[in-house]
Amino acid sequence: MKPLGSPDRSSRRSLLALLTGGAASLAALPAFAEGTCLVGPPAHTKGPKVFLDYDQVELDAAYTQIAYEPNLPQVGKRWTSNSELARQRLGAPKRVAYGPTEIEKLDIFPTDRPNAPIFVMIHGGAWQSVTASDLSFPAETFVHAGAHYVVPDFAWVQDVGGSLTPMADQVRRAVAWVYQNAGSFGGDPQRLYVGGHSSGGHLAGVVVTTDWRKEFSMPADMIKGGIILSGIYDLAPARLSVRSSYVKFDDAMVHALSPIHHIDQVAAPLIIAYGSYETPEFQRQSRDFAAAVKAAGKPVELMLAENYSHMEMPETLASPYGVTGAAALRMMKLG
Repeated sequence: MKPLGSPDRSSRRSLLALLTGGAASLAALPAFAEGTCLVGPPAHTKGPKVFLDYDQVELDAAYTQIAYEPNLPQVGKRWTSNSELARQRLGAPKRVAYGPTEIEKLDIFPTDRPNAPIFVMIHGGAWQSVTASDLSFPAETFVHAGAHYVVPDFAWVQDVGGSLTPMADQVRRAVAWVYQNAGSFGGDPQRLYVGGHSSGGHLAGVVVTTDWRKEFSMPADMIKGGIILSGIYDLAPARLSVRSSYVKFDDAMVHALSPIHHIDQVAAPLIIAYGSYETPEFQRQSRDFAAAVKAAGKPVELMLAENYSHMEMPETLASPYGVTGAAALRMMKLG
C-alpha cells in the first residue's frame, strides 16, 4: 500500500472518473458507457432480489450516478469552469496543512468579516475522485455573506487499500484542525458548520455523528449545524452494489461509518437535502436518515430540491438564492 495520503498524483483519477462512474460501473452498465440517453438501469431480465425490490443490475444503477443523469459530464465540466471563475474573482485560496501527508491540506476562502462563522464543505466523488479545487465554485455564496469557506483534500479510497476508514479519519482531523485553528484565519470556532455532497455527504454524516469529546477531547457540540446534500447514510446497500468492486467493505466498517447507526451523537440541527432527479437509492437514503434523526428527537429538516439531479445539487449551494445556498445561510444566521 502507498503511504497514507501520498498517492502518485499522475495516476489519480480526475473528475472524469466521477462523471463516468468508474470502470467497474461502466462494465456493469454498458448502455451508459456507450453514451445513450436512457435513464435508469439498462433493459434486462429481472433477476433475484438483492436489496429491497432491487435485483443486482437495478441496485448497481441506483449507486451509479450517470445511470440517472446522462448530462453528468456536462455538469462536471461546469463545476470545473465555475470553480476557476470563482478563484479568479476571489483570489487563490489559502492552502494550509491539517496533517503530515501531502494530501492533508485544505483550501480556505476567507471573508473580510472579523471573527466570522466557518463553513467546511466535504467534496464527493464516489470516494475515488474529485479534489478540493473542484468545489471552489460555492465559495462566493459564503464569502460575500460574511463566512469563511473551507474545503479539505483527503485520500481517495484506491490510495489507501480500499478502506473508507482512513478517509473518515482525515476528514475528522481536518474539521478538528479548523476548530482548533479558526483564529489563525479570522474564524469563530463557536460558529462552525459543515456540509458535504454525495460520498462527501456520507463523510459529512460521519462528522456530525462523531463523539468529539471521546475521540478528540473537544466539545460534543463543536459542530453548530450541518447541511448534507445527496448523501449515503447506510453503507449496507452500497456494500451490495457495484461500489464493492473498489471499496473493501466489511462488517466493522459498515457499522462504524454508517451515520444512521450513530444518530445518538448528533448534537446540531441538520438539513438533509436531495434532488427529485436523484437515483432512487440516494432519494431513499436521504428520506430514511432524516426520518431516523427526527424519530430520535433531534432537529432535522428534509429538503427536496425539485427538478435537480445529483451533480446539480452543489450548484444550488453556489447562490444565496439557491435551494441549499439559502438554507445554509439561514442556518448560519447570515440570510
